[in-house]
Amino acid sequence: MIPLRRAVLLLVIGLICVAGTGLYTPTAEAPRHTSEALGIVPSEVQAVPLAVLVNDYRVSQGLERIPLSASLDRVAEAHVRDLEAHPPDTTVCNLHSWSEAGSWTACCYTADHAAAQCMWDKPREITDYPGHGFEIAAFASPEMTAAGAVEQWKGSSAHHALILNQDQWSDRWGALGAAVSEHYAVLWFGNEPDPEGPPG
Repeated sequence: MIPLRRAVLLLVIGLICVAGTGLYTPTAEAPRHTSEALGIVPSEVQAVPLAVLVNDYRVSQGLERIPLSASLDRVAEAHVRDLEAHPPDTTVCNLHSWSEAGSWTACCYTADHAAAQCMWDKPREITDYPGHGFEIAAFASPEMTAAGAVEQWKGSSAHHALILNQDQWSDRWGALGAAVSEHYAVLWFGNEPDPEGPPG
């Protein structure tokens, strides 16, 4: 059991192959295009405030904004909803794991990447995005916030490099999806533009 009042971060990165059909729609209309509009109701899934904060940070580092992706938002929303309802046993399965409670193949994603194909196929089962995706995820208790997730990712060299297209992540990002729920935050990056365009 994770103690209250102590933020716990579980950061995970993965290669995701994306294409398929959408399952989720946003539960609330989120404010767009401004980092001032960051009021997040923890019980709701929110996408745009987290993506805006990430893009604002990229701009502060001299990089362009990543186009927002409706498809990758749906992948992110589906994942945080599943994680909230069916949290994995993180002594065995990391945050790339998916439960049996949805229209997807369930899997326990372990540190040895034995279930990699199951994880890679998830966006293929959820959206029509045509390319690969890369996910970073965070968990916090008692409450996750967009700003808190970004600060935690900035403090991790591997995740910081992904956000800023550094090292092995030097290819330009063409799409960005995001979701924040009560305890989880996830970002999804893709090189190809999203044919569906931005959310909303």
